[in-house]
Amino acid sequence: MTFVNMAMGILLGLLLALPWLGLAQELPWGVTALCVLSGFQLRLADRRWDRRGGALDWISHVRMAPARLLPWGAAVIIAFIARRPQDAQAIAFAALLSELLIYPACTVLLGRMTRGAAVILLVALIAVQGIATHDGIRYSLAFLTGVATCMTWLRGPDGDGRTSGLALVGFALSIFMPVMAPPLLTIAVPAASACAMLALATISTLRRRPVPWRTEGGDGARLRRGWPPLPSRPA
Repeated sequence: MTFVNMAMGILLGLLLALPWLGLAQELPWGVTALCVLSGFQLRLADRRWDRRGGALDWISHVRMAPARLLPWGAAVIIAFIARRPQDAQAIAFAALLSELLIYPACTVLLGRMTRGAAVILLVALIAVQGIATHDGIRYSLAFLTGVATCMTWLRGPDGDGRTSGLALVGFALSIFMPVMAPPLLTIAVPAASACAMLALATISTLRRRPVPWRTEGGDGARLRRGWPPLPSRPA
């Protein structure tokens, strides 16, 4: 997932640049996108589908890769640099709620989820963020949005170009949504982030179709690309 990992680095760089550019008020939207990406990466790395038993197994996703929590801490530090302590508190609250309660509790549900259910959950989570009033709750919902986005991709076919096209169209519509209706910004940001993650993940697995090979006769037998025969004219 080279493109997804690159997106994390670019996003953290943009968040760090916001206070220096005088755009500290845009920090919550950048954190929302960061939460979506964090949830996507966690579901991608954590392939356990069964119930966790015991205290240590409950946080096995944290023990698996403790460095994955660094973006949460970086977001908190950036919020303090931007002199927005309320955002720092909301980010810390969302990190604790998402990592220690919501995600471990949803493991069984995620293991039995079909692609259709994942899509429905994804749309519902994006819609609920439009009415959430507490920033910490909205960040946690954005984290679950990333998890549902990864489930949608994992349950689908590998390297599906149609999914990439639909995701890119959804990303473009989400970008123009706040222009037409500014109050829809709370929905547009997580929707654009989810579509971007789905497009990057699908593009990362696109492969060229295998071409059959055949052995050419003669003394020096060699492999030759076997092209499919042209369709004959109907009789």
